Amino acid sequence: MTHTLLRASFMAVSAAWLAGVAPLAHSEEVGSVNTNFHLTGSDRVVVEAYDDPDVAGITCYVSRARTGGIKGTLGIAEDPTEASIACRQVGAIHFNGPLRQQSDVFSERMSLVFKTLHVVRVVDPKRNTLVYLTYSDRVATGSAKNSVTAVPMPAGTTIPVK
Repeated sequence: MTHTLLRASFMAVSAAWLAGVAPLAHSEEVGSVNTNFHLTGSDRVVVEAYDDPDVAGITCYVSRARTGGIKGTLGIAEDPTEASIACRQVGAIHFNGPLRQQSDVFSERMSLVFKTLHVVRVVDPKRNTLVYLTYSDRVATGSAKNSVTAVPMPAGTTIPVK
């Protein structure tokens, strides 16, 4: 392959990756702890807050491992697939419109190209509850490691479903 063809292939893969796994919502790191010291940057467990973009008043807190070292500093490390989630009502509930029965509301890469962390919202109309599931996937294989949490709606609040 020529240099130009390699560069074009890389650009196409990069564009597809950016289109497919760009975050749907912005995360905010609220804290972290070091788990393994490296001179070039320690491995950490971070806690990030994600406000549900379709439901004002709900914030999800996701804790997950972040790889340090040179690769972690450069953003090319592959983070472990373990993650935990807790979503809570943090204000008045307001829906920006009807919700799908199930939708991927947050997505963030865990490696340069191949691994993505997802948070999926599932509507449980029978219990008037929003259920949030976190898991990771790869281009070739996913992970069965997951975590789930639920936010019941306050009395008198009905979830609008498409």
